[in-house]
Amino acid sequence: MINLAIKDIKHSLVKFVVTAMGVGMLFGIVLIMIGVYRGMQVEAEVLLNDLKADLWIVQEDTLGPFAESSRVHRDLKDILFAINGIDKSEAITFQNIQLPKKDKKIRVVAVGYDIYGAINPINPERLMQGREIKSDHYEIVVDDKTGFGLNDEIKLGRNIYKVVGITHKAVSNSGDSLVFMSLKDAQELQFLYSNKEIQNNEARGIKNSESDMVNAIIATVKKGYDIDKIAKDIKKWQHKSVYTDGEQREILTKNLVEKSQKQIGLFTAILIMVSTIIIALIIYTMTLEKMKSIAIMKLIGLSNIVIIKMVVEETLLLGVFAFLFGNIFSHLIYDIFPKFVVLLIGDAWMLFGVVLISSVLSSFIGINKVLKADPASAIGG
Repeated sequence: MINLAIKDIKHSLVKFVVTAMGVGMLFGIVLIMIGVYRGMQVEAEVLLNDLKADLWIVQEDTLGPFAESSRVHRDLKDILFAINGIDKSEAITFQNIQLPKKDKKIRVVAVGYDIYGAINPINPERLMQGREIKSDHYEIVVDDKTGFGLNDEIKLGRNIYKVVGITHKAVSNSGDSLVFMSLKDAQELQFLYSNKEIQNNEARGIKNSESDMVNAIIATVKKGYDIDKIAKDIKKWQHKSVYTDGEQREILTKNLVEKSQKQIGLFTAILIMVSTIIIALIIYTMTLEKMKSIAIMKLIGLSNIVIIKMVVEETLLLGVFAFLFGNIFSHLIYDIFPKFVVLLIGDAWMLFGVVLISSVLSSFIGINKVLKADPASAIGG
């Protein structure tokens, strides 16, 4: 008898709406947390999707630049290019750097690449202003989240770089913005020692042998060739660790997303439990407030089933309205979070199912009180 529940809600409409909004905020945060996890999955694969590399060749016995330090010789790309089945091969570097901006530092991941090479990590669809790098030195492309504009100058190491392009949503697997520079500039920034360090090393008889190193070699394979076989051949003859695109994605998932998934999942479960308890307490309080009315209902002959339906329906309506408000709330605030948040319809429907189950479970505490109501208590106040 849904009308009975609706009439009771109308009787205390303001209280019902405020309660639904409060619980809805919890559900909204649950959606945001799920969205953060989805965003991490998307961010982890941004660079992989833009590079479209079939093979990643890295330092032997390492997992590659996304998981740990890796150094290989740049000229390995020329050796790989001679292997039957390799279509393109390029050297690439990755390094965490801090961009100085006024009185603060902005953490980014710098990608160094051969601007004349066959594989360009800058996705044209992400380039919203300016152009790609055309000079071997002193040009940089940054993401819009860094706050830099076109033609701004950034001092890195001993050099000053000019911003020639601005991308949008170009992020690393850790969520930091990506900046792009020529391979020569990136190598100098990462591997070249300062003048004093070079002097000290020369005094010790040590030469800087790392100036022509990179973090990885990426390659694409011609159609019709077995990627796995080529990977095994490179690993066998070049003594490097070689990962296919699928294996690199799996490394990213296990090293970055998997642990976060467990943590976010635990927080989400706790929030849903808290929401269920809050709904149960609200329904219990609302049931206590109308115990006299329930006693009267029993006295005039209404069965327990009818009254229990009222409690269950009222709880479900509270859960549904809370979910709707939570959905609206999450879509209003998700863009202000520093981490990338992806809200999917499938996740919302999954949460809706959980909300319905939680609402039904929450109603049991009110049902228990209804079953104990004594019709005789309606007589004489």
